[in-house]
Amino acid sequence: MRDIQEIFNEIETLKIEQKEIRKDYKETLEGTDHYEETVEEAKVLREKKKQIEATVQGQLGLRYQRFEEIKGKIDELQEMLTDVAMTTLMDGKTISIKDSNQNEYEPVYKITFKKRT
Repeated sequence: MRDIQEIFNEIETLKIEQKEIRKDYKETLEGTDHYEETVEEAKVLREKKKQIEATVQGQLGLRYQRFEEIKGKIDELQEMLTDVAMTTLMDGKTISIKDSNQNEYEPVYKITFKKRT
């Protein structure tokens, strides 16, 4: 198995290369005919889309407010589910979750690293 530092170093090297290619890509795009025009048209359309969405949200009124409340509650419960699952795993127990159709779900683990400050 490869050393964790070796893998990290390879990722860092690839990120540097990716950054250089992204810079070249953006420069080439800016030199392309009609690119800036298309970007401006997209901005106008995004703004128009936001206005339409705001109008519809206003029309739905309390119903849309409830939608936002539900979205927040789901996020809160998802975080709680993760916390309970981690606690259960650290206690050495297995986790088993089933939905209303009796489909089983298994946990997926993800570890990320962030720079110390």
